[in-house]
Order: sequence, then structure tokens, then C-alpha cells
Amino acid sequence: MTHTYKITGMTCDHCVEKVRKALESIEGIEKAEVLLDPPVATISMHHHVSDEAMNEVLATVGDYHLHMESGHGHEAHGQHEPEMTAHVHHQHHQGHEGHGSHSGHAGHAGHAAHGGNPPHGHMGHDHHRMMIEDFKKRFWVSLVLTVPILLLAPMIQEWLGVDWRFPGDSYVLFALSTIVYFYGGRPFIKGFFDEIKAKSPGMMTLIAMAISVAYFYSAATTFGLPGESFYWELATLIVIMLLGHWIEMKSVLGASKALELLVSMMPSEAHKIEGDKVVEIKLEDLQKGDVILIKPGEKVPADGIIVEGESYLNESMLTGESKPVKKGVDQKVIGGSINGNGSLKVKVEHTGKDSYLNKVITMVQEAQKTKSKMQNLSDRAAKWLTYIALSIGFGTLFLWLALGEDFVFALERMVTVMVISCPHALGLAVPLVVAISTAISAQNGLLIRNRTAFEESRKITALLFDKTGTLTFGKFGVTRYESVADGLDKNEMLRLAGALEQSSEHPIAVGIVQKIEALGIDIPRPENFQAITGKGVQAVVEGRDVKVVSPGYLKEEHIDIPEGAFGSAAETVVFVLIDKKLAGYIALSDQIRPESYGAIKTFKDNGIKIFMATGDNKTVAKAVSEELGLDGFYAEVLPHQKVEIVKELQGKGEFVAMTGDGVNDAPALAQADVGIAVGSGTDVAAETADIILVNSNPKDIAKLILFGKATYRKMIQNLAWATGYNTIAIPLAVGVLYPWGFVLSPAVGAVFMSLSTVIVAINAQLLKRKIGN
Repeated sequence: MTHTYKITGMTCDHCVEKVRKALESIEGIEKAEVLLDPPVATISMHHHVSDEAMNEVLATVGDYHLHMESGHGHEAHGQHEPEMTAHVHHQHHQGHEGHGSHSGHAGHAGHAAHGGNPPHGHMGHDHHRMMIEDFKKRFWVSLVLTVPILLLAPMIQEWLGVDWRFPGDSYVLFALSTIVYFYGGRPFIKGFFDEIKAKSPGMMTLIAMAISVAYFYSAATTFGLPGESFYWELATLIVIMLLGHWIEMKSVLGASKALELLVSMMPSEAHKIEGDKVVEIKLEDLQKGDVILIKPGEKVPADGIIVEGESYLNESMLTGESKPVKKGVDQKVIGGSINGNGSLKVKVEHTGKDSYLNKVITMVQEAQKTKSKMQNLSDRAAKWLTYIALSIGFGTLFLWLALGEDFVFALERMVTVMVISCPHALGLAVPLVVAISTAISAQNGLLIRNRTAFEESRKITALLFDKTGTLTFGKFGVTRYESVADGLDKNEMLRLAGALEQSSEHPIAVGIVQKIEALGIDIPRPENFQAITGKGVQAVVEGRDVKVVSPGYLKEEHIDIPEGAFGSAAETVVFVLIDKKLAGYIALSDQIRPESYGAIKTFKDNGIKIFMATGDNKTVAKAVSEELGLDGFYAEVLPHQKVEIVKELQGKGEFVAMTGDGVNDAPALAQADVGIAVGSGTDVAAETADIILVNSNPKDIAKLILFGKATYRKMIQNLAWATGYNTIAIPLAVGVLYPWGFVLSPAVGAVFMSLSTVIVAINAQLLKRKIGN
């Protein structure tokens, strides 16, 4: 059995790992998948484990709390299944007391707006914002108290050349520093105890040890121990660490805004049509089969089919299609898209968890939950860095004491090492990039199901395209048409031919009729319609005998094929006869998408070979391949044969990406190193694909590969910065340049540590610019 719970108290990836380990240590729990944004745990159990039992274990590792109760956690999306919702705990992680009441209000606000708890990640985002406010408040209070601490510090007065000493000033310093230590430093001290309980020392352990050693040693000097106090270094260290965490948490929140934006796209109400009346109902009360009214400028509340009206819909936040799309009767609309100037009546097809938007959100959350090889490497490196920092910190203390330096100097070196080597930047290096890239991709119609495959898209050396619907439009279109009869306008010839084709479902007939409709020409009615078996069709139109026939018919009737009729091997040409005389010809082909040319150039510029597999005959396949400049093609291929083509390319040492429709091409998509399902539209259930493209545009595939490369580069940049920073900063903190008169103070170390974390966060945010480039 599997249940989903919401959790309060988690603030970082370290919390996520602690909660996961704690839950998996409970007898009866097989596996726990924990996510920070939104803060949920999906727990697989061998047998039922009570909430109380789980919360008892969670309480031993921190202020975490989970709760399951009946409700409508996804009511903002019309979901009818009960979802597990979080009990709002009154004391949050790392000493953020007093937020329980705020969370409670947030929960009530959610009830008021949606008739249930806030959807998806809203509660997590509210909690995260409150954490940011808490760090902000602690920072400002500590900063105000740090000013008099600096002015009263003997060393600062000596630097300024002043003497503001007075009897009892050391006790005032102690009192002010005590407030800064216990109030400003509380999140770090609380985090330290949580990490020790969980037997997983990390960033909080290093910071807490550094500030605690500084505080208690300074307090001892105030009450009689010989030595210099550390108060101003302690205060500035805490202020800078609070500022760094505040800025970093704001950056992390920015990473989740893309997903939050997806969540917020659904309106809370719908206009249901009941007979002659329009009734306002809540989204969760909407049922499949209901007919709803969508007014101009409103958000579409559910997936459905238009039964009346036409309008332009903005689907850019759902599919990445920048231009508004014209929709009319019998066409699908997606919940969350924005209606243009027309009014629409829509029959509801999907609500709640079955809706396109909910599937996308779930897929994004699953992808963010899944750790790739790169993220596992980052996590292991951060853990080892903690142990290295603790070892070097204590080693530094004993080294300088052994070299004959005084205790204050040795202690200062140890504190600086512990602060400067906090693994926070390393811990954030990959998760932030993952969160941003996954959510931003979804907004652009690139849905990532397998993170490792997405990151490995940079390795692609060969790309196997399915021609129809990807490189081409997948439907016959008129490319050329000419009249060869004197005095007959070519549009008139096309009009008469259209009379014969308007009732046919044949791709050629559909293509001709679409061209006539696009030109705004009225099509006349035919009489005495007959099929000429295997050759074409004939009828009487406006008193004239009209035939639309194949080249084979002309040969049989010994009619010469006019010059210029066949322009390309990829074209299919039909001929029009009026009163038994050749009147003209119409050339059609499965037209190449204009975007294909630019996409192929992008692939080639990136060293990727392009192959095409198609069910078309060799002549057509060759024509398309030569037109686009492909590296090769496979013609008359059946869907099951595409697996063999993928294996053949892999056998030649290629790293193969396969694009297919996600249904017929499922085996080939599974065999490929990277499987990309295209043309699935709003059906995002392509199980075998690693990545799903909502649109069939080949430019999206180019965008995907380039974005995959950009994402990987960001991860490498962040990891390189986080590790490179430590290789330089730790020796400086130890004091290797001391013989030349250069040492880092703990406060400067804290600045460097905070800067490294903020740089990693900002660099991850820059990824947002890459998706469109």
C-alpha cells in the first residue's frame, strides 16, 4: 500500500534526507520518497503504520510532522479523490517558533479560496516564505545589536584610535553577545542538535560549533579566564551567516516559482450551463460531460471539447507555443490556457488528476524527486566535505598550538576553517539546477520523465527521426497547381476539381479541399459522381464533365503529361480533365515543416548525425532526405523494425536519440539511449519515453538538446565552483599565508562562504535564460 502525506518543518535537502532515513527506519515501511517542494512524502508500506508511530520517529530527528486526513488537497484542480493533507505544526524546524499560527491562517485562506487545503506546493511555499521572514527578522535584530558590540570591542577601538572603555563594559559586551548568540544563532544551534540526533553532521554542525566555541571561550575570558574575547567576531559571523541564508533561501524559492506558476494556472470556479441558466460552481464540483461557458479573457477551467464558438487560446504556459492558437467546434482545449476575445461552450473531458495540467505537475514533481548520477555525486561530496572540515578544523587548532601560537589565534583559525568550508554551496549545486530546469522545461512543452536521460542528452551523436508529423506536417498539402488550358484561370480549375473531392476522406482530396478553403473559394456541388477504380474520380459540375485522375490514366488515354508537372520526387501529382481535355494539374506532398531546416542545421552545428525512418517509399524518403540534407534514411520501415535500426546505430558506437509517437514506436523509444515522444499533444502518458514533447516541432527537439547541454554545464559550473572554492579557501582559513602576514578572520570567512552559496544559487537561476536560446 502507498500513501502520500504532507510534512511541515523541512527547509532544505538535508531535512529531506533526514526525514527519508527516519521513515525508512520504521518497521513496516518499505520505501519513502520525500520531496521538499511541495513538502510531501510518498510512503510504501508492507503493512499499515499509524501517523503517531511515524511522528514519534520524526520527532527524534527534528521538528517534523506529518498527518493524513480526508480532504481535497487537489481541489484547485478539480480532483475528487481524497488526498493526505498536512497538520500544521506549531513549532518549525530550526527554532522558527510562532509560525504555527501563520501556517494555520494560510491553511484557512486555502479553504476559503478553494474549499480545501491549498493545492500542491502552496503550503510548502507559504512555509518557505515564513522561514525567509524569520531569517530576515533575526538578521536585522542581530545587526542592530552588533553595532554596539563592534563599538565596545577593544580591538575595534584600537583600530579606530579611540578609547571608549568604561567600568563593566566587558559585561555589557557579554550581555549583547549572549542575545545575538541565542537569538541570532538559534537556527544553527537547533540544526546542530537535529543533525547529531540523525547521526548526519552537516552545515549546521560546522556553523554551530564555530559560533559556540567563540561564544563560550569569550564568556570564559569575561569571567576570569586569561585571554582575548571573541565577541565582535562572533556577532559579525552570526549576522553574515543569517544574511547569507536569507538571500540563499530567497533564491531557492525562486526555483520553485516555475512549478508554483503551473499550479496557479487553474481558476477556482467555472460557469456551468444548466438549461438556459449559467451557474457558478466550484472547480471540484465539475464533472466529466458538463458543458461550461468560457468568457473572453478567462482561464479555461478543465480539459474539454468545444461545442460552440471559436476563439484564439493562449497555451504558451502549457505547451511553449508562443502564438495564440485558433480553436473552433470539435477541437480540444486545455485546462489552464487563457481564452482570447471569443466566448466558448466546452464539454468537459478531463478533470482533476486526469487533466493535462495535473499530469504535467505530477511529472515535474516526480522528475524533481528522482536523483540523477550527478546529484548523488554532489550529495556524497557534501557529506565528505563536512567530515573533512571537522577534521581540518580540530587539526588546525592543535597544529597552531603545537607551533607555539596563543590559544586565541589557534581558536580563530579553527572557527574560520569550520565556517568557510560549510558544504552548503556543494549541497545546493545540483538540486537548484534540477528544480529550475525541470519546471522551466514543462512550461516550454518539454516534459522530463527521466532526469538522467535528460542530462545525458548532451552525449547524443545520432538522432533518428520519424518523418511523418515531425520533419513534415504529416498531411498532404497542395504545393503547386497550374492550368494548361487556354483561357482557364488556375483557381477556376482548382474550384471545379474541388467539387469532386469535397466528400472524400482520401488524403489527396482533403489536401485539395483545404487549399480551396484557405483561398476562400466556394465549392460547387457535383452530380453523377463516380469513382474510376484505381485511377481517380469523375462527376458533372455545372454542366461540365470533370475528372481528377492519376498519371496512369493519362498514359492509358494517350494524353501527354504537360511539361513541369513533376517538380520533385516527393510530390504526388493529379491531373484535371474538363470535357475530356487536359485542363491542368495539382501537385501535393507531405510538406516539410519550415522549422525543420533550422533544426537540422542546429543539430549538425552540434555534431549530431540525423537519420530518418519512414514508412514511405524510397523515392519520397530520398527526396525529403536530400531536401533537408540528412545523413541517411530508412524507407518502407514498419514500426517494429525501428528497434533494429536503433540497435544498428548503437552497434556503430553512436549515442542514439529516437523520436517517435510514444505508442507505435514504444519499443524503439525504450531501446534508444534517449527516447523522445513527440506529437503526443496533451496525452502525456507516453510510458516508454524519457522525455515528452507536447508539440511535434523539430525545433523543440533542438531546444531540448541544447537546454540539456546548458543544464549539464550549469551543474558542472556549480560543482566546480563549490569544490574549487573549498580547495582555495580552506588552506587560507588554516593560515598557510600567515608567515607572509595574511590571515582570514572568521567574519571574512563567513562572507566568502555566504558568497559561494549565493553565487551557486544565482548561477542556477541564469538557466532560465537558456531555454529560449
